[in-house]
Amino acid sequence: MQKHFKKIPLFFVVIVIFTYVYPQAEAYVLQGSHLLELMFQNLGKSKRLLISQKLILYDNSRQGGLEFNETLKYIFPETFRSDIISESVQRIHVLSKGEALTVIDGKAVAASEALYDRYKDIFLYNSRILLEDKLYLHGVDVDVSSLGRFQGRPVYVLGAQYPDETVPQIWLTKDTFRPLRWILTGKTAANREDALEVRYLDWQLLNKMWYPMRVEFYRDDILVREIRVQNIETKPAFSEDLFDIDHLKSIYLPDASQRSEQDAEKDLNEVQKTIEEFKKIYE
Repeated sequence: MQKHFKKIPLFFVVIVIFTYVYPQAEAYVLQGSHLLELMFQNLGKSKRLLISQKLILYDNSRQGGLEFNETLKYIFPETFRSDIISESVQRIHVLSKGEALTVIDGKAVAASEALYDRYKDIFLYNSRILLEDKLYLHGVDVDVSSLGRFQGRPVYVLGAQYPDETVPQIWLTKDTFRPLRWILTGKTAANREDALEVRYLDWQLLNKMWYPMRVEFYRDDILVREIRVQNIETKPAFSEDLFDIDHLKSIYLPDASQRSEQDAEKDLNEVQKTIEEFKKIYE
C-alpha cells in the first residue's frame, strides 16, 4: 500500500511536465528580429562580390526559354549593379543607397526596381536594421514569426502564421537559418497568378559568405525564371562610376516612347514585360 501511494506523486509530476511544460516549449518561436540576426550570423559577410550567372526566362508554354549572361556587382550593404549584354539587348540595372535606375539599349526606362529585382535584397542589405526596414517596405511584418515545414524540412516563417501564404513572408531553414523561400506578393484567390515566390537553392560557402548557386522564381507554383550562378569573385575591384546614378543619367537619356509602368502593368505580367524589354518574341 505504501509503495502505491509513493508512485502517485511521481505520476502527477509526469502529467504536469507533459501537459504544461512540453507544449509551451514546442510553441515557443524565435522573434523575427532574432531570426534575422541568426540569419546574418550564418550567412557571413563580404565587402564586395562579382558574380557571373545565367538568367533563364521561361515562356508561357513552359517548353523553352531565353538565356542571358548576367553579371552582378555587389558593394555591401547598399550598392548593386546588374549587366546583361547580348546580341539583341543591353540591360543595366543599378541600385545605390535607395536610388535605382534601369537602362535598356542605351535608354533610361525606369527609376525604380522591378519585382524580380528584389530577390537580392536579402544578401545586399546585410545588416538586421537595414533589412528590417526594407522588408517592412515590401510588406513583410517582421514582428510575426512561426514554425512550419517545406518539403519535409522544418522552417521558420518570418512575416506570417504558418501555413498562411496570403501575405509576404520569408522562410528560413530551421537548422541553418539560411533563406529558403521569399513569397513577395502573397498567394490569395484574387491575385494567385500574380503572386511571386523566390526559392534559394544550392548554397555554397565562398570565402566567408554563403551564397545560393541557384535561384528559382515561381508564379502560381509554375517556374517562370531561373538563375544559375557560374562564378563568384570575392575580392573584386570596381570603378565608382559604375554605380553613380547621376552620372549614368547624364549618359543615358530617358526613353520618351516607353510606356508608363502603370499602363504596362495592366496587360503584361513581369515575365512578359521583361521579354518585351529584351526585344525578343517567342516562336
